[in-house]
Amino acid sequence: MSHRIALLSAEYPPAPGGVGDYTRQLGLALAARGHEVLVFTNHDRRFTMYDLGDNSRVQLPARSTHSDAAWGWRSWPQIAEAVASTCPDVLHIQYQTGAYAMHPAINFLPLRLSRTRQRPLIAVTAHDLLEPYLFPKAGRLRSYVTRRLLADADAVVVTNQEDALKIGALLGSRGASQAPSVIPIGTNIAVNPPVGFSRDRLRSRLGAGVRGTLIAYFGLLGRSKGVDTLVAALAQLPQQYRLVIIGGDASAPPDRAYAEAVRGQIDALGLLPRVTITGQLDEQEVSAHLLAADLVALPFADGATFRRGSLLAALAHGLPVVTTTQGSGVGGQGSNPIARRFSAGGFGVANLTPALRDGEQVLLVPPDDAGALAVAIARLAGDAALRTRLGNAAAELAALFTWERIAALHEQLYERMI
Repeated sequence: MSHRIALLSAEYPPAPGGVGDYTRQLGLALAARGHEVLVFTNHDRRFTMYDLGDNSRVQLPARSTHSDAAWGWRSWPQIAEAVASTCPDVLHIQYQTGAYAMHPAINFLPLRLSRTRQRPLIAVTAHDLLEPYLFPKAGRLRSYVTRRLLADADAVVVTNQEDALKIGALLGSRGASQAPSVIPIGTNIAVNPPVGFSRDRLRSRLGAGVRGTLIAYFGLLGRSKGVDTLVAALAQLPQQYRLVIIGGDASAPPDRAYAEAVRGQIDALGLLPRVTITGQLDEQEVSAHLLAADLVALPFADGATFRRGSLLAALAHGLPVVTTTQGSGVGGQGSNPIARRFSAGGFGVANLTPALRDGEQVLLVPPDDAGALAVAIARLAGDAALRTRLGNAAAELAALFTWERIAALHEQLYERMI
């Protein structure tokens, strides 16, 4: 059955951001399955509605020129107006705390819409579980604000089982209808280099040539990405190792400060001739730069999970990856009692996103350990058979994360809600 779905996202192309790219890909995949899909977002600080059926765009008058007002309290009337004028069956909030300027207004939106006559069913995808900033020493109130959003929604989606466990702990013991659905994300970057792409020519331009080792990092320069650890690891490797940072600065002020610190670190370590920062590229150019690399290093400070689109892009390109461990193991349930309860209850927490296996699909190192990262990179660079084996396993794993499958899982969720 076809439904009208409104996806609410703080980010959306052409603005950079992984959640925006995710929203676009999900919307297009749902539209391809026959659903009517709208996107509520901001463009040039004006509330904007996209109709993915006919690619039309409608912008509402700006309520404020203040930089944080786009998703502050003033956004409520505009969202309510968009809901009233389009009457979606489901309003699906794509939630990433930083994208909403760390403002709590979006957290109370389901409660606010409950007072309207035409409140739609509301789903929330928690792309991260960072707590919004309220005021100094807000303490438990910050957790309450996050809990409020999830508890007031009709359905909660997470992109990996690690976050499902965190939400289970945050919400406490609830009925089966409150258990989060685990629906993985897909890659935003298909294997699709531009016409005329030459791997050798691009490698030469990046300083790697035939004999060098080209390490690729893909993603915005944000605080959780561990790029400072990667730069420190590069300083421990011989001169023939080159690093290409595919991406630019994130938009949040702390991330911009972090990006500036990384550039200073590169300069201070004398690595300017060995590092290229591309800035924002289109999808084809990103694909070309990934294909030019010998390996990908993604040393996330908080550990790798399948909510990282950059990790999925590397896997989809069949590249050997060095990334970081998280807790008791990426993707594993361990002995967490919430994980056992979800698994026993049939929620499939462990089934939709398999564990990353060290030495079989990727190489795993501890976060914030430049020495271990350098050793793993050198190991991959010196072992062609290992690179081939990990690259083949990566491509097989990536096949589990197609947008068609992801859209079908969302469709099942919406059917249950409606």
